[in-house]
Amino acid sequence: MQNNFLTGKKILVTGGAGFIGSNLVERLLELNNNVVCLDNLSTGKMKNLKELLSKPDFKFIHGDIRDLKTCKDACEDIEIVFHQAALGSVPRSINDPITTNSTNIDGFLNMLVAAKDAKVKRFIYAASSSTYGDSQELPKVEDRIGKPLSPYAITKYVNELYAKVFADLYGMECIGLRYFNVFGKNQDPEGPYAAVIPKFIKILINHQSPVINGDGNQTRDFTYIENVIQANLLAATVENKKAINTVYNVACGQSTSLNEITEVLIKLLSKFDPEISKIKPIYGPERAGDVRNSLASIEKSKNLLGYKPTHVFTKGIEEAVNWYYYNLKR
Repeated sequence: MQNNFLTGKKILVTGGAGFIGSNLVERLLELNNNVVCLDNLSTGKMKNLKELLSKPDFKFIHGDIRDLKTCKDACEDIEIVFHQAALGSVPRSINDPITTNSTNIDGFLNMLVAAKDAKVKRFIYAASSSTYGDSQELPKVEDRIGKPLSPYAITKYVNELYAKVFADLYGMECIGLRYFNVFGKNQDPEGPYAAVIPKFIKILINHQSPVINGDGNQTRDFTYIENVIQANLLAATVENKKAINTVYNVACGQSTSLNEITEVLIKLLSKFDPEISKIKPIYGPERAGDVRNSLASIEKSKNLLGYKPTHVFTKGIEEAVNWYYYNLKR
């Protein structure tokens, strides 16, 4: 597979103590790369890296992407940047747009400047499906977006604009990956901005009823972490010039409702604990800024990157539930 060629490189992963970043760091080290992780630990956790800290080819920098000098120091001698650092969550951005903006836009610009000055070969960054905004079109196609519905969505779209400008003006190689509702190991189930899948798993394990915002018929293209790792590795190694300096959907091309998610989680967790089968969800008000339905076209990712999801939703959710059950019960 093409991504096997990503070996022996000096790589920086920002946000490397976070959910996606820590999974990416782990895989890059398995492929015998020299990896630097930059994280301010505002949402990332050192426990996600505990198995990696002793590895000789791994270096952790506790620092903030909002500080340009920190970014420049982290980029020294780096060949490839995977920029995963960001403040996620639509509700968080509505409650605190200033911090979301400073992290996701100022921090992103700092990293672009640092990467440019360090002559980094390629800059791969986490974009977002929130960029599609109020567009009703399904499936979502990369070159057709709507108006953003939250401060978070604005910041992620601005990232794409900055990446395009830096590519045009400075000759950088930038690739944006629009993630669609990623889930899997190391995703934090705690806190007010926790993603739905780990949050519901923990609630159900504790024999509580999950609260579904709205009627539960809203749909998402839930994407297992292994597919996201594959897309990042492909983006780092693709050589076709048409595949560089653009953005891609990273998803499964499958639509699943929150009601269906809840049913599946109850069914899978009941295998460990039959009492969970008796739990019913509670329905609350709709959440401001949320997109009603989301489904990705992955044709562009397949054609230009060679992306091929290895985990459809049913396979990914089973692996995720098994991981969470044994890790949360410890």
